[in-house]
Amino acid sequence: MKKLFTVLFVMMSFVSVPSHAELTINLTKGQVEALPTAIPDFYSETSASQTIATQMTSVIKNDLKSSGLFRMISESTYLQSSESVAKEGPRFSEWGSIGTQALITGVVKDNGPGSVRVEFRLWDTLTQSQLIGTAYTTEVNNWRRIAHIIADAIFERVTGEKGYFDSRIVYVAEEGPANRRIKRLAIMDQDGQNHKFLTNGQNLVLTPRFSPSQQQITYLAYVNNKPRVYLYNIDTGQQQVLGDFKGMTFAPRFSPDGNSVVMSLSQNGNSEIYDLNLRSRKVTQLTNNPGIDTSPSYSPDGSQIVFESDRGGTQQLYVMSANGANPHRITFGDGRYANPVWSPRGDMIAFTRMYKGQFYIGVIRPDGTGERLITTAFHVEGPSWAPNGRYLVYFKEKPSGQGGTQRSANLYTIDLTGHNERLLPTPLGGSDPAWSPLN
Repeated sequence: MKKLFTVLFVMMSFVSVPSHAELTINLTKGQVEALPTAIPDFYSETSASQTIATQMTSVIKNDLKSSGLFRMISESTYLQSSESVAKEGPRFSEWGSIGTQALITGVVKDNGPGSVRVEFRLWDTLTQSQLIGTAYTTEVNNWRRIAHIIADAIFERVTGEKGYFDSRIVYVAEEGPANRRIKRLAIMDQDGQNHKFLTNGQNLVLTPRFSPSQQQITYLAYVNNKPRVYLYNIDTGQQQVLGDFKGMTFAPRFSPDGNSVVMSLSQNGNSEIYDLNLRSRKVTQLTNNPGIDTSPSYSPDGSQIVFESDRGGTQQLYVMSANGANPHRITFGDGRYANPVWSPRGDMIAFTRMYKGQFYIGVIRPDGTGERLITTAFHVEGPSWAPNGRYLVYFKEKPSGQGGTQRSANLYTIDLTGHNERLLPTPLGGSDPAWSPLN
C-alpha cells in the first residue's frame, strides 16, 4: 500500500534475550487488566535531541495509555534515572519493586544535519529479558511518526495484534448554529495531532472515507445545491466528481483494493447501490428493489457487501455478494439499523441502531449472530474501525444551548468490550469520522 506519509527510516533489530514466561495481554477475555508499564524519558547527550527524546516519550505513553491496555506507573516512583538506564541497562530489582512489568527505554542520537537515530527496547522485568530492540534513522521532523511506530511495535509484541497508532482520521469539522452549520473536511493523526482542514466550508460535506491504497478520500459534497460523490487527493488537494449520474449520489466507500467506489444513487424517489470502477469508469448496478438501499460497505476480502435497506418493511442490515447476488437480511431486532461498516479483520460488522428515541453503536457477526450494543447516547452514530479491528471511532451529539435547542457533536473512540470510551480532541465539533489504514 502506498504510504500516507513520506518517511525515510532504516530499521535494525538488536538481539533479544529469550524469556521463559512471555509478557502478554490476552485480548480474547473481554475486558482485561492493564499492564503496569514504566517509560522513563528517552535519553540523549545533546540538548536539542533531548527535547525530541522527551516529546517522543510523551507520545508513546499517550498512545499506549489510550488503548486501555497499559497502565503507566508514575514517574515520581522511578528509582533509576533515564541516563543510568541508557548507559548501564535496567536495574530490574528496582523496577520490579515499584510494580513494573513492562519497561520501555530509549536513546536518541544526533545523526548528521536534520537526522536522528532512535533506539528503543522493551523489557520484561519479571524475566529480566529484552523482548524488542529496534533502531530507526529518520529525519528530525518525523519524530512524532517514529514514536507512533514504536508504540505500534510494543502493542503488537505484547498483545499479539497489530497496532493502530500510526494512522489518521478524516472527519467533518462543524461550527456555527444549527440552521447555518459550516462543515469542512479535516484530517489528523489518530491522537488528534497534526490537524489540518482540507476544505474551506463553502460547500456542505458529509461521510468522508479513506482509500485503502491511495492518497485519496471519497465523500459527499453539495456543490451548487447538487449532492454528488467526490474524490479528494490528499497530496494535491484536487477534487473531482465521481461519475456522471442524473440523480443524487451519496454514501460512498472504497473497495478493499481501492480500484472502485460503491455508493448509493437516488432517482425518482428510489435509492439503489452502484459500483463505479475508478480505472475504466464502468458503472455496475448492484441492487434493484423498490425499497431504499444505501450505506454499502465491502468485506475486507472484497467478496461481499453489507448495506442497509427498508425492503422488508423496516430499516435493517443485509449482506449480498459483491456482484449483487444473494441479498439476505442479518438483523431482526426492534428499531432501525444503519451505517454498517465491515471490520478490517472480517469478523464483525459495526452499525448504528435506533430504538425508542435512543441511539446505540453495536457490532454483529456477518452471519447475523452475536449482536452486542457497546455504547449508547442521545445521538451516537457513524462508527468506523481502527485498522486492527479492535477499536471504533464515532461521533456523539449532545443537546446544548438554552433549552437544549442546539447540538454539539464530538468524536469518541471505544474498544470492542464497550470500555475505555475516550473523547478525541478536535479544534471544532466533529462528525462522520473515518479511520485510515496503517500509514
